[in-house]
Amino acid sequence: MNNTFSITRRVALGLVAGAMTLGLAGPAAAESDFSGKTIEWIIPFSAGGGSDTWARFNAPLLSKYLPGNPTVVVVNEPGGGSTKGTNLFAARAKPDGLTILGTSGSTQFPYLLGDPRVRYEYKDWKIAMASPTGGVVYTSPSLGLNGPEDIAMLKDKNLVYASQGATSLDLVPLLGFRLMDFDVQHVFGFKGRGDGRLAFERGEVNIDYQTSSAYLKSVQPLVDAGQAVPLFSWGVLNEAGEVVRDPTFPDLPSFVEAYETLTGAAPSGPEYDAYFAFFTAGFPAQKMVFLPGETPDDIVDAYQKAFEDMKADPDYQANADTVLGAYGQVTGALAQALFEKGTTITPEIRAQVTGMLASEYGVKLGEE
Repeated sequence: MNNTFSITRRVALGLVAGAMTLGLAGPAAAESDFSGKTIEWIIPFSAGGGSDTWARFNAPLLSKYLPGNPTVVVVNEPGGGSTKGTNLFAARAKPDGLTILGTSGSTQFPYLLGDPRVRYEYKDWKIAMASPTGGVVYTSPSLGLNGPEDIAMLKDKNLVYASQGATSLDLVPLLGFRLMDFDVQHVFGFKGRGDGRLAFERGEVNIDYQTSSAYLKSVQPLVDAGQAVPLFSWGVLNEAGEVVRDPTFPDLPSFVEAYETLTGAAPSGPEYDAYFAFFTAGFPAQKMVFLPGETPDDIVDAYQKAFEDMKADPDYQANADTVLGAYGQVTGALAQALFEKGTTITPEIRAQVTGMLASEYGVKLGEE
């Protein structure tokens, strides 16, 4: 893969070096045995979205490579911008390896913003795997666009977007569309990005975005049928920390390129700083798998080893790029480093964004 592989090899090596300085090692040999057991993989989103697609791709492979070949069942627990299912995991999951949690940026953002609905603490958990991803913004052909080159036509359109909430991963498009000066009505309260896509298909909204896995599975067929027009990807970070084209969607401009097409200049200033901070928190470590903090090391090791071993599986190698995009799933020191990066933001950015949400969108944390 080229030098824009997800967060890129150099960035990955730098994160690993930092994590190893802290004494974080990769997965060791596992001693656990899950024979005859059923593992519940909680996904705090509705079916059909990116997190659900990601989990359902990984679940049978996880079953195959965990010791004892347990049954792995994906359980959707949507609600509260993903805080409902995550709170349930925090309150009920036992440290026996039989319940795992899959989170996304929509789970991280309420935590980062101090949303009072959050009754979980990321630092209380142990990470098993991190999965970087990307995303694509697309619109309806009814607006008259034929492709990314026509993006300026959206400047005088009334756009409607189906949002899980302003503190979910949908904060990235909210901040991005605001930077682009689009007139967008954000309809809050959808339980997952899959529900947003269905609203798009019904004609209830006319602009949407999906993470890479959901876009490849459910939106690309709409594009092929002439029912959706892709505009841009969010992009990925290169080794210099710059936003460049997503290798999964090399023919689409990145958000930065699309902004430059609209304005004739590169994005900059405090509003872009806020956008970039949440993009960075939301996508390089966009999806993660966790176990309760008191889970014994041998169980954590078993999970990490299973996620590593599945990468050599012929089914994984044949289908991962098509289902997940050109992103690597990582464990050990790199997963820990991405975990820390994805759950940290400065107090200044937090204050700026929460103030903007309250003053411009009437959003008070916990009242979406």
